[in-house]
Amino acid sequence: MRSILPEPPTQLKQTSDQLLGLIIDEIHDSGPIPFSRFMERALYEPGLGYYSAGLYKFGAEGDFVTAPQLGSVFAKCLASQLSQAAAELGAYEVLEVGAGTGKLAVDLLDALDVDARPRRFSFLERSADLRRQQQLAVTQSGLDTEIRFEWLDAPPDRSWQGVLLANEVIDALPVERFELRDGSIQRLCVAESQGQLDWALEAAPDSLTGTVTRVAGQDRPLPDGYRSEICTMLAPWLNALTGRMERGCALFIDYGYPRDIYYAPERSDGTLICNYRHRAHDDPFFYPGLQDISAFVDFTAVAEAADHCGLTVAGYTSQSSFLLDCDLEQVLAGMEHMQDRQRIELANEVRRLTLPTEMGEKFQCMFLSRNLESEPRGFRSQDLRFRL
Repeated sequence: MRSILPEPPTQLKQTSDQLLGLIIDEIHDSGPIPFSRFMERALYEPGLGYYSAGLYKFGAEGDFVTAPQLGSVFAKCLASQLSQAAAELGAYEVLEVGAGTGKLAVDLLDALDVDARPRRFSFLERSADLRRQQQLAVTQSGLDTEIRFEWLDAPPDRSWQGVLLANEVIDALPVERFELRDGSIQRLCVAESQGQLDWALEAAPDSLTGTVTRVAGQDRPLPDGYRSEICTMLAPWLNALTGRMERGCALFIDYGYPRDIYYAPERSDGTLICNYRHRAHDDPFFYPGLQDISAFVDFTAVAEAADHCGLTVAGYTSQSSFLLDCDLEQVLAGMEHMQDRQRIELANEVRRLTLPTEMGEKFQCMFLSRNLESEPRGFRSQDLRFRL
């Protein structure tokens, strides 16, 4: 696989080598490290990790494209769902986690009627570079004269009510990798050999064994050698985000499956995926810090975490169904009167957002609520909670 991936510039190789050296030093000190620890450092190591080093990640010049980067349709549909929440909540605020360049926030606020806009919009962002991009996007929009914006290092430590928004965030949470071997559960770790990283197996600790036993292969046997991932930090992460939210909702949009599909026997090498220059591959050790590493989301696990945090799973569906229920047709009204180029670009955007072969079915939406009465708008025509 490495032979077909483009080589990074020398300066970026040097940055990656710095991070690689730190990881190898840790392995020399403590022995092979859990994959979750490697993933944490590869993505978030201060100044060197993928989301911390100032690399341009999004759009045609980056490594992947997210729904907000395609245009404004995604944000306009989200605005329909937020408008409903605003009507019930009254004065509210928005907390966006992993907001990327800030484009979704700006487009979303621009699409909302003035009386439906939040009084405060907070970004929870670890990357100093992305914070700068978000601040620039907000300043250029002029919205900072109407709405209070803030950037947080940690979830709010005060009581609040409003909307938590996370688009393509859970997939980047560090995961443990495991393998079923001779009837036992092994943990996949990261080792070093001659200056290179590679996989190593060790007996899984009791905590991981118990979790894997509970979630994987309960209804059908999984083959020997089966590998997959599990996010053990999901419940504490969600609790940290929503623990002080007295009233409101959380909307998660990400690529993933319900558990029975996630741990299907035929998915024998898990869901781990790496993105580099718009090339998806399965080598997480390729130039650490220069590529995205993620795993598909087990949405059943998200529902379980929500229950643990005292949240109600109020809706679960595909992205395409969610967007259609959030007034996609109204967003596209007047499309026939547009100039040819504009109409074609808009049609292409909608195709990528909704077609099953694109983002439409691969991406799932989950709506969690606390002390809200209304049924969320985006799940009216297709509610897949029975699949969880």
